Amino acid sequence: MRIDHIAIVVKDLEQSLKNFKNTLSIDHVDLEDVPSEKVKVAILKLEDTRIELLQPLDDSSPVSKFLTEKGEGIHHLAITANDIEKDVERASANGAKILGGIRSGSYGRKITFIHPKSVNGVLMELCQAPPDS
Repeated sequence: MRIDHIAIVVKDLEQSLKNFKNTLSIDHVDLEDVPSEKVKVAILKLEDTRIELLQPLDDSSPVSKFLTEKGEGIHHLAITANDIEKDVERASANGAKILGGIRSGSYGRKITFIHPKSVNGVLMELCQAPPDS
């Protein structure tokens, strides 16, 4: 396992992209809407990991609730899973609360989230890339 990305909730994706580009050396950004999570995502590629900027698409998005309650900032830490089904099974068997089950996320990955109460206050995402990537 390794860190796949760190997700940051933002109010204004375009302005946030300018801020990050002005601060960091970022050559490539992918933009994607993820309807299942009700977010627009900017994926900033760094040398060995990514930063994801998340902007809610509407008020019903869980990210919108986070933004209202906590403001902009780190939302979750994502870990690459080699076998997400087995990793989720192991985590569940050891008492972790899985949020929403395994589903499709950005750039074709399988994802799920682990409740912050299960891992010392940090929302964790497990993600697995499709076999062809």
